Amino acid sequence: MVVALTWFVSYLIGAISFSYLMTKKIKKVDIRQLGSGNAGATNTQRVLGTGPAVTVLLLDVAKGIVAVVLARLLGLDDWAAAAAGLFAILGHNWPVYYGFRGGKGVATTIGVFAVLNVIPTLLAGIITIIVIAVTRYVSLGSLLLITVTPFMTYFYSQDSLSLLIVECLIMVLSYWQHRTNISRLIKGEESKLGQSKKTS
Repeated sequence: MVVALTWFVSYLIGAISFSYLMTKKIKKVDIRQLGSGNAGATNTQRVLGTGPAVTVLLLDVAKGIVAVVLARLLGLDDWAAAAAGLFAILGHNWPVYYGFRGGKGVATTIGVFAVLNVIPTLLAGIITIIVIAVTRYVSLGSLLLITVTPFMTYFYSQDSLSLLIVECLIMVLSYWQHRTNISRLIKGEESKLGQSKKTS
């Protein structure tokens, strides 16, 4: 019962869309109707600029952190705490408050991974920042981070197989959310950081 309730609360926390709320506050518009149509930090940067985008990024990361920390405070096992993070990501992607249209969950995933094991996440994050700086493809860097971190965490800390399975589910979910980005990357049509979005 405690596990199910924690997962439900984690979903509700994740479902708070800071990009939607901030864009509504500043521009009085729905961010999902602008730019890429995605309710996340990258589209916030396109619509509102760098400052608001950084704020959204940090708040979305915090959602993942809060979900996992809450689960741990309630005494849940690592895999169940990771699953709480997964539910926060699901909330971000399909928020009940906003018609189940949200973002892609990368920032919230970073928060989840960081709490589960900070060193591998930090190392993967450094690699990701370098890749984004060189290529200016945020989606490529995001996919790299989400792919590398679970396996780096597993081999670094020898975490349980059940925890790795949950982390891999998060990875697969992210790939599904980025399927159009992957297609555009393969075709060489993906928009770069700072470039206006031509397709959603």
